[in-house]
Amino acid sequence: MKEGRVIQSTGKWYKVSLNGKTVDCRLPGKFRLDTGEVTNPIAVGDLVNVEIEKDGAGTIKEIKERENYIPRQATHGRRGEQILVSNVDRAWVVQSIKQPKLKPGFIDRFLVTCEAYEVPAGIIINKNDLANHKDNRFLEDLKNLYRDLGYEFLITSKDDEDSLERLSEELKGQVSVFIGPSGVGKTSLLNAIDPQLDLKVNAVSAYSNKGKHTTTFAKLVPLTTGGYIVDTPGIREFGIVNIDKSELSLYFPEMIEPRQGCKYYNCTHYHEPSCGVIEAFDEGKIDPERYNSYLSILETLPDS
Repeated sequence: MKEGRVIQSTGKWYKVSLNGKTVDCRLPGKFRLDTGEVTNPIAVGDLVNVEIEKDGAGTIKEIKERENYIPRQATHGRRGEQILVSNVDRAWVVQSIKQPKLKPGFIDRFLVTCEAYEVPAGIIINKNDLANHKDNRFLEDLKNLYRDLGYEFLITSKDDEDSLERLSEELKGQVSVFIGPSGVGKTSLLNAIDPQLDLKVNAVSAYSNKGKHTTTFAKLVPLTTGGYIVDTPGIREFGIVNIDKSELSLYFPEMIEPRQGCKYYNCTHYHEPSCGVIEAFDEGKIDPERYNSYLSILETLPDS
């Protein structure tokens, strides 16, 4: 039995790195039965025990306990959750200032999930070369907001060497993941940082102004500068799972202290009297866009 790390999943077969060698591995059906409401029993980043068969392929015998992972609500009408990646040192949500348009709501949903599942998170706003003066003022305000909340915030362009160097330093020696919509330039950034990766990229559709899927399956790849990066398929939606309404404010750092002043233990900070969070918002201590994002997420969550 050998221990390895899952570096790619195609749904039926898994590529596992075993002592520097990549082995195609099967997964016994019992694992799929045991995972219940999870759509994928194994995620890229998982540590597994593998038994090598006579044909040279492997059979996954055990999935090690995860240090952390990032789930989202299953898509295409499926129930439960989909695990995007596991065992990462930092997860980066990637957006572009334009083509496609930046979506702060996507960022906040991602950050809430990372807080809930104890994954250190950072924010990358790419394609800064497309930004005008108004965009740059907006980005500066956004950077100050999220950095004050404790999140690393990088503004990048694949043609800006200084921004690429800063990003490269953040990735060095870590297992990181890029998650964001198609077309924001995740793969182009990786190629710019490490040209030896030579990952395939596609242009944004001129008709829809949305990105085309380039990365089909999540894949863990080594960086020549040290560390690993998981390049993931673009995702349009980031549905939150396994968080109740009464818990949501725990994952907004700016609400943790104010919520101590709430009269009701299960306060949703929306309409209740004597709410510490609403008082903090009224006093200008909570950013209006973040509070509106909180309310938007709150509407989608189940009651406690």
